[in-house]
Amino acid sequence: MAKGKIVAGFLAPHPPHLVYGENPPQNEPRSECGWEQLRWAYERARASIEALKPDVLLVHSPHWNTQLGHHFLGVPELSGKSVDPIFPNLFRYDFNLKVDVELAEACAAEASAGGLVTRMMRNPGFRVDYGTITTLHMIRPQWDIPVVGISANNSPYYLTLDEGMGEMDTLGKATRRAIEKTGRRAVLLASNTLCHWHFHQEPLLPEDMTQERPQSYEGYKWDMRMIELMRRGETAEVFRLLPQFIQEAFAEVKSGAFTWMYAAMGYPNIPAELHGYGNVIGTGNAVMEWNLDKHRKGLRVNDQPVAA
Repeated sequence: MAKGKIVAGFLAPHPPHLVYGENPPQNEPRSECGWEQLRWAYERARASIEALKPDVLLVHSPHWNTQLGHHFLGVPELSGKSVDPIFPNLFRYDFNLKVDVELAEACAAEASAGGLVTRMMRNPGFRVDYGTITTLHMIRPQWDIPVVGISANNSPYYLTLDEGMGEMDTLGKATRRAIEKTGRRAVLLASNTLCHWHFHQEPLLPEDMTQERPQSYEGYKWDMRMIELMRRGETAEVFRLLPQFIQEAFAEVKSGAFTWMYAAMGYPNIPAELHGYGNVIGTGNAVMEWNLDKHRKGLRVNDQPVAA
């Protein structure tokens, strides 16, 4: 078996509004328009996925919460209706997805060997969370690539931030080992928003874009600062600033997907491609790509978020 590899990572936020604005047949509510900047950004990301031809998509979602350990989808096929508990008026989505159970089990085993508590989710009637579904739909609406879904055990919230991010670092490196051992061409999807300060009331017409703007100017400035660093490939500076960014911008990357993805990729100092940025109920969302295949020559894996 050929050694597997991670071919790309994406920052792939999950506002359900984007699915609502797109009006796919799987989603019951209908919209008139909305959030085009982010939806068009995802269209550009979809073109990259098509060119990369991955065997599997791995997604870490902050809305599958499992405080006791890191859980992995472990049923070959899952279907049902996923509903956003905050925006059920926008997101009632009939999903059907195939799971790469072999890779999921390998990820769980490697993470367990690294000292983490892990579990396989074996319930055939499990309703997959809206964060996972939104990210997967927006990146690959054909649903023709198997997936691995990973829970957020929220260790960065109930442990110290350093301890929690240390767990996500371990999880990322375990994910990389599992991908390499199983021979997969894998794409990683960090389902995270950046600044997460948001409005607490939506407009009468949710898709009225005259009402959409950043909730926090300070949060917006932080987003621009971090995006520019990522576009320049300044990984060490991104992670030096990450704790302050999380605190001052209430950044959703605290849930760990961002660190998981970077650790799995080996903290590469390569420039990220910004496909687009936009606001949803005031939060800051960026669709970004780290194409490791494009930068494979001279790229090496690091154990710490430092210069390559």
